[in-house]
Amino acid sequence: MPILDGLELFDAKYHVKNFPFHTHNTFNITLVIDQTFSTKLVDRFLQAPIGTIVITNPDEVHSTICDNNIGSSFFTFYVSPDVLKEFNNQKPVFFDDKIINDRLLFQQLYYVSRNHHLPKVDLEIILLQALKQLVTKYTSNIIISEKEHKLLKNFLESETLGKFSLEKSANRFGLDKYKFLRLFKQETGLTPNHFIILKRVEKCKELLQTQDDLLDIAIQTGFYDVTHLCKHFKKITGITPLAYHSAQ
Repeated sequence: MPILDGLELFDAKYHVKNFPFHTHNTFNITLVIDQTFSTKLVDRFLQAPIGTIVITNPDEVHSTICDNNIGSSFFTFYVSPDVLKEFNNQKPVFFDDKIINDRLLFQQLYYVSRNHHLPKVDLEIILLQALKQLVTKYTSNIIISEKEHKLLKNFLESETLGKFSLEKSANRFGLDKYKFLRLFKQETGLTPNHFIILKRVEKCKELLQTQDDLLDIAIQTGFYDVTHLCKHFKKITGITPLAYHSAQ
């Protein structure tokens, strides 16, 4: 949507395929519409009932488990951290409670989710009011402490679009590949290969906002070919690259 710095929305209807462990640089604010919503974090497994709101913080590793028979239906707002900081005196926002049971807040967000395609409805005001209420009522008092040094993560971010070699990357740090793998997963919650795929998909999403040549995008982002790109893009986002491009 052309509001809130390009707000992204994801409307999943009877989705049957699980989403693997991944992260976002946004807050995921998910409305559980049909079927229990199941999500895995690094340290716990959560199930949210219909009518609740599920929150995932930026860079929080998580996976979504869908009903493989009848499918799961949910609606997710991907909101920039800077937007929520506006409602918290420019302080970082963090949600310790992942499942929020607030009927009024759910209804406000649900209204936006059902009417986002209608140009005459002033959805931005309604959405901002809901987000402000969410931050005011549910932000945690926990002080967020970022790791001071994320050497392995920062290194791989610079290597994302090139050909990746676990052994060569490990050698750069004077480690064998098994120790590099273990330390990287401790630091990020993901394997190096999975991390790189996620970063490549993020870059694909950026390019798809202005381009539609999938072969060219695949080459630019380090995928072998269009098939390789499409496979991972859909696995992580739930839609095809062309569907994402068409939604811009």
